[in-house]
Amino acid sequence: MDQENDGRGIKEISQPNKEVNTGRRDVLKALASIPVLGAFFYGLAKKKTWDAERRKSLLEELGLEGELDTGRVRASLKKPGELLRIGIIGNGGRGEHLVRAMGFAHQGFFEIRGSKSQRAGRQRGIQGFLNQEDLNVLLTGVCDVFDVRAERGLAASLNDRRPGGGAGNLKGAKRFRSYQDMLDSKDIDAVIIATPDHWHAQMAIDAVNAGKHVYLEKCMTRTEEEVYALTDAVKKSGMVFQLGHQNPQQETFWRAKQIVDKNILGKITLVETTTNRNSPNGAWVYSIHKDASPQTIDWEQFQGPAPHRVPFSLERFFRWRCWYDYGTGLSGDLFSHEFDAVNQILGMGIPKTVVSSGGVYFFKDGRDVPDLFQAVCEYPDRDLTLVYSATLANSRGRGRVFMGHDASMEVGSGLTVNADYDSTRFEEKIKAGIIDTSLPLFSYRPGSKGIDTITSATEKYFATKGLMYTYQGGRQVDLSHLHVKEWIDCIRTGEKPSCDIDRGFEEAITCHMVTKSYLEGRRMEWDPVQKRIV
Repeated sequence: MDQENDGRGIKEISQPNKEVNTGRRDVLKALASIPVLGAFFYGLAKKKTWDAERRKSLLEELGLEGELDTGRVRASLKKPGELLRIGIIGNGGRGEHLVRAMGFAHQGFFEIRGSKSQRAGRQRGIQGFLNQEDLNVLLTGVCDVFDVRAERGLAASLNDRRPGGGAGNLKGAKRFRSYQDMLDSKDIDAVIIATPDHWHAQMAIDAVNAGKHVYLEKCMTRTEEEVYALTDAVKKSGMVFQLGHQNPQQETFWRAKQIVDKNILGKITLVETTTNRNSPNGAWVYSIHKDASPQTIDWEQFQGPAPHRVPFSLERFFRWRCWYDYGTGLSGDLFSHEFDAVNQILGMGIPKTVVSSGGVYFFKDGRDVPDLFQAVCEYPDRDLTLVYSATLANSRGRGRVFMGHDASMEVGSGLTVNADYDSTRFEEKIKAGIIDTSLPLFSYRPGSKGIDTITSATEKYFATKGLMYTYQGGRQVDLSHLHVKEWIDCIRTGEKPSCDIDRGFEEAITCHMVTKSYLEGRRMEWDPVQKRIV
């Protein structure tokens, strides 16, 4: 038997039978009689046979000779009468994506514009949306301080172009002027919160206290103190909580965890992960809507718990990620994805110490969050260091790499493992030429065509990180849909979601350690007894 990765795992392929082998030998002998050409084909066939045997031997030794078990497939539970009514709080770019993930899209999503290739990609994106599983939910409430976004959410609730071909909310969702009014409604069972970070904790606490299940976007909170209050509230409430990190739904990450668990990399001592972008959109300089004004935006409600009150500002409203008053900067916004990915694979939790640095080196636009940033997280009990670096002024890809004594593994939308030249485990095979360290030991890439519905620089970045799509049954599937589906399934079954409050606690504390180190210019340490950053 030989092995091959066909996009769905590493699979065995039956070798030719004896009769076929005999026929092949006859062909090879005939080719060998032709000068030059025959020698070429005969040598090529021998090389293919050698490569196949080498691959088989390696996969058997590594324990990868069969299909890798993902262990992550959940059965969807949809019984008659189990309709869930969900409200969206914050229907901006990310909020609209999550509303689509649960099956409701604004008519503008279906408009086909741009070049022929862009239209083709857009059409595939639309088909992917329509192929989503019907989650048996209704969008019954929309809350946004910007009238245009609220109206788009209401329109999406009525649109009957949706997965399963069923009708939308025939009565339409209700607009709530404040999130408190939504939480008081008896027509809401659960809420998705996709607001700026400074509102996350208070809204989520109020939601679980009101008996609503919560899907909360990252970073979980804006401050360290809010982490403890939210964690306590969620655990006391018994509500199902899911943090918006969709890494657990990506098949590549399941594979990576299995490779680590099989100790193929050897002892891992260093992990390097990065964020590189080089566009205004990638640096959060988002466009400002033409209809935005003090008349269409409730500025006072937007500011809410922000530590500094300032006059009305379109820049701050649309580009809030550029200020610590509303967001958590590169740490909570982008490092949080990287930490979650590494934590999912290694399960290392909160670091013992953190040191970070950086500055505003390129975007001199009044922001106070850095556009160049790096952090070093130490795990002395694991003999492990996690290094993160980021720039918003260069787009060179640098990967997410796990470095072990015997091999290194790069994980993104795909997965590649390379043996280390000085490996102890592979020493003899390297010397014998069975392993060529200039080539991958093996690789995995879900889907034969890769990601082909990218419509912006930001989407391209997240696609390369494996944060947008995965493949199921040969189809490209939106990871956000799978993550929302998991949350909804857990509401119905009582199971624990993959990004529950405990995982959210680890993410938020680590991100706040990184931010505090930058702002205070000193090393931060986690006290596991007192459960405080010191």
